[in-house]
Amino acid sequence: MADNEGQVHERLDSVQQSNLQLKRTRIYNMQFWLLCASSLLFFASFNMLIPDLPGYLTSLGGPEYKGLIISLFTITAMVSRPFSGKLADTVGRVPVMMVGSLVCFVCSLLYPLFTSVMGFLLLRLIHGFSTGFKPTGQAAYLSDIIPAERRGEAMGLLGTASSIGMAGGPAVGGLLTNQFGLNVMFYCSSAFALLSAIILVGIKETVKEKQPFSGKLLTVDRRDLFEPRVLGPSVVMLLLVYSYGSVFTLIPDFGEHVGIRNKGLLFTYMTIASLMVRLIGGKASDTWGRKPVLRVCSVFILIAMLVIAFADSRLQLTLGVSLYGLAQGASSPTLLAWATDLSDPKSKGRGVASVYIFMEFGIGFGAFASGLIYANDPSRFVLSFAIGAALAALALVYLLVYKNHSDPSRISNEF
Repeated sequence: MADNEGQVHERLDSVQQSNLQLKRTRIYNMQFWLLCASSLLFFASFNMLIPDLPGYLTSLGGPEYKGLIISLFTITAMVSRPFSGKLADTVGRVPVMMVGSLVCFVCSLLYPLFTSVMGFLLLRLIHGFSTGFKPTGQAAYLSDIIPAERRGEAMGLLGTASSIGMAGGPAVGGLLTNQFGLNVMFYCSSAFALLSAIILVGIKETVKEKQPFSGKLLTVDRRDLFEPRVLGPSVVMLLLVYSYGSVFTLIPDFGEHVGIRNKGLLFTYMTIASLMVRLIGGKASDTWGRKPVLRVCSVFILIAMLVIAFADSRLQLTLGVSLYGLAQGASSPTLLAWATDLSDPKSKGRGVASVYIFMEFGIGFGAFASGLIYANDPSRFVLSFAIGAALAALALVYLLVYKNHSDPSRISNEF
């Protein structure tokens, strides 16, 4: 009798394990992988431009405007977030993602035609709408199809796909520019964005009660501008991504200063490092909590900024950039997962958009301030990156003292 009972229990355990394994498998369905593929192509599209844009702007006669290459891009991304968040919650996630990909497609196609400094800067301003829409829709869509206890891991997987695009984009862009010229690189960037949009056609909408688009949806009130529930991740995002703006603005010139000819390589090293750790960082935040992981990331960013600031060789600069990639790769999915944990289920788009607003402001300010401080004087690299280290230290202090008693997430409470 006891043997029979034991066999029954073994069978039940086997069935439960099989059901658990099936549940784990079904979490990542075709919709999720299409989302990842679209994200990879999207990030490859606009990142392949980055290494050559400072030199291109200089050739147009505007070297003093290098700090605006990233900051103008982030201004419109930031301004568009309240609209993209509201539209993602009402019109749907997929249309918002589609707008982002199509803006990227059109702008990359137009770069060869805008050959004045002001025309170039105007196009950078418009191009920013792409990242104001696509990532907002992506993060909200992912939070709809992935349960909270696996969200950090899923954000890490999506971030890995994005990182592959970010890693491959600059390398491909640099190769195309060196072999065929800037115009071919711009057209290739446009083609990648178009493919990103085409993939979205196969993704099913997750918003159940959609509203038809109307002009009224483009009006926003105070509630649409910021979701108070996500204040914690928003502040940490702001403090940490200042360094991101500095890196993307100054690393091309810094690389040339220490003798690195292919300026895209440093971005490739950074994003490969980011890719290596994104999945691990996301899963760690599911297990240990969002804030403990972010504390470690803050320390790594602080160290990375100091290594970059005092680098005087290719090896040191590569080490600093790679170390920063590791920290950024772990912090990004963790911050997004934390934001979706805290967001109201009925307005996840607004919650994600709020965090992205702080992200764009931090990146834009970091890019502008770094460009202003640097002023084409290599002796000012130290100060430019030391500020990023100081802000990472401030983020660490904030994470040590921050408490959120209204946190609705079990995971986020276990700190």
